[in-house]
Amino acid sequence: MVNRPYLKLVTENFQSIKMLADRAMEQLNIDELTYTPNEESNSIAVLVKHMSGNLKSRFSDFLTSDGEKPDRNRDGEFVGTYESKHQLLEAWNSGWEVLFNTLAGLKEEDMNKTVLIRKEPHSVMEAIQRQIVHQSSHSGQIVYIAKMIKDREWTTLSIPRGKSEKFNQQMNEQFK
Repeated sequence: MVNRPYLKLVTENFQSIKMLADRAMEQLNIDELTYTPNEESNSIAVLVKHMSGNLKSRFSDFLTSDGEKPDRNRDGEFVGTYESKHQLLEAWNSGWEVLFNTLAGLKEEDMNKTVLIRKEPHSVMEAIQRQIVHQSSHSGQIVYIAKMIKDREWTTLSIPRGKSEKFNQQMNEQFK
């Protein structure tokens, strides 16, 4: 059945999304994490707050309650900040923990169920895919802001510029 491989794949996708943002945030201090590029933009800290709040709301009691919890203050996720990097990372990791615990607890038969997000019905697979898109877009924002902040001090998270050919050669050698 497709559900076990699917759940394994989405868990790996979410781990990759988180790891990319983790590696970007590792390069920043709390002042850099709270930097806002302009009035209409969010700081990384605000993105963390929103992403964590979203994960907790969507994946707490995933199969039994609406994904938009009544106690969630979405608008509040876009104001304020954290006092320390440690506090920011605790909030960040707590949201991901809810997600990963929920995914680990899903059974194949759960994939045929319907969940609600703001009263709108979604298949379990649709709800998960919706979150992959949402979390990956914000993770990309985190990376982009971090890269702007660090400028020439940025440590690349992928293949460095001008090194693609060398990387491809190494991959060819590795998988001969």
